[in-house]
Amino acid sequence: MTTRKAVLPTAVPAGVPAGELPNAVFDPARLAAVAASGLLDTAPEGAFDDLAQLALVITGAQKAFFTVADGRRSFWKAALGIEPGGARENDIRDSPCHVLIGTGKELIAENAATDPRVRDLAAVDALGIGAWAGFPVVSPDGHVLGGFCVVDKDPRPFTGEQSHALRTLARSVSSEIALRQALRQARASGDASAALARTLQDSLLPPRLPNAPGLDVAAVHLPADATEAAGTEVVGDFYDLFRTRGESWCAVMGDVCGKGIDAAKVTALARYTLRAEATQHARPATVLHRLHEAVTGQRVSERFLTVALAAFGPDGAEDGSRSGDGDGHGNGDGDGNGIVGRYASAGHPPALIRRADGAVEELNAAGMLLSPLLPPAHDHLEDTVFHLRPGDALLLYTDGITEARDGRGPLFGEERLADALAATHGADAATTLSMLWRRASEHSGGQAADDTALMLVRVTPALP
Repeated sequence: MTTRKAVLPTAVPAGVPAGELPNAVFDPARLAAVAASGLLDTAPEGAFDDLAQLALVITGAQKAFFTVADGRRSFWKAALGIEPGGARENDIRDSPCHVLIGTGKELIAENAATDPRVRDLAAVDALGIGAWAGFPVVSPDGHVLGGFCVVDKDPRPFTGEQSHALRTLARSVSSEIALRQALRQARASGDASAALARTLQDSLLPPRLPNAPGLDVAAVHLPADATEAAGTEVVGDFYDLFRTRGESWCAVMGDVCGKGIDAAKVTALARYTLRAEATQHARPATVLHRLHEAVTGQRVSERFLTVALAAFGPDGAEDGSRSGDGDGHGNGDGDGNGIVGRYASAGHPPALIRRADGAVEELNAAGMLLSPLLPPAHDHLEDTVFHLRPGDALLLYTDGITEARDGRGPLFGEERLADALAATHGADAATTLSMLWRRASEHSGGQAADDTALMLVRVTPALP
């Protein structure tokens, strides 16, 4: 394999009129980041083609691209909807990609022929661009490497939901690049250190949970510490909370079998697929089924995973945003008090509901684990409806807490977890999780053989 040394121009190259391109295109730090990505002049890959295909499904556009641009050309790492075997790049002056680099912001041209930002670019005629929606793809240190975009042959608008989904997919591409570079650096150093593993782990979790109106939310990821080597490998526990449509939200808890690079790949695929699919489908069972299709289609690893997903919105909402029934519309019988939603599980431990009076209920839904070795047609996923009133809380968790034990003693188990949750009656979300982990740690003598993730979604109690 021949290695080509990257050329990093520090000024406008010969043949490019001064002032025609943004200065950011030729920024040496950006060009170094492009070279460090290792993506220029490489073959198409399923990881990026799958995200481009998802963009076409979501928007109904005819072409989708993931491009990486140096100072001379825009290289098409993923290019769907073009004739196979043709050129996979165009001159940087002819590509809308340089606009993304210059501004660092998304660009949506609903009519490319009249939009002054793109109408004079050669690519508009060459690629038959009627409408163009592009989003920056960035390096781990924030330099714009290129763009993730869709092209429609006719002028058209892009809905807010479509733009949100494309923005999420562009972030997924950026995260994939960051993960690859971090893993390459770990291999090069020959030391998969605990600090790097924890950094990678943190990159697969939301940096902080968003503020959801009317909700008190907390989540923790607690590393195993039973062995000296604990913490030196990325594990597959993950969680997420994000807005989907209107006033609707989605809470996710997942657990990938095993540790290491393969677990990290599956975790990244799961998290970003769930974010994209949950904006398109109201029923959690459908979202998990789509994830199963991605797991079997992309085949980044043979590791299986379990996932619990709760989609919910304000009870009594009239904007069609809540998840009370199969098509995303409210059932009309809400009293505007609390939240209503649907829950689905793909082989994950059942969620628990703590009522405001301290009673604890199990929330379960039929569904088998997701594996690339099992066809999605056989996953048999179902939804369960739930309702939380003020003071009620929903607990999602991985089996690290239920399997906690001291040596060969009894497991902490689901029954003790339910009793511990009942004992947190009246506590806020963060305090509840702290109390649960303290009870499990007392049971296990402070040992933790497996990582644990916990998330609590509590409806803020009404003021007295």
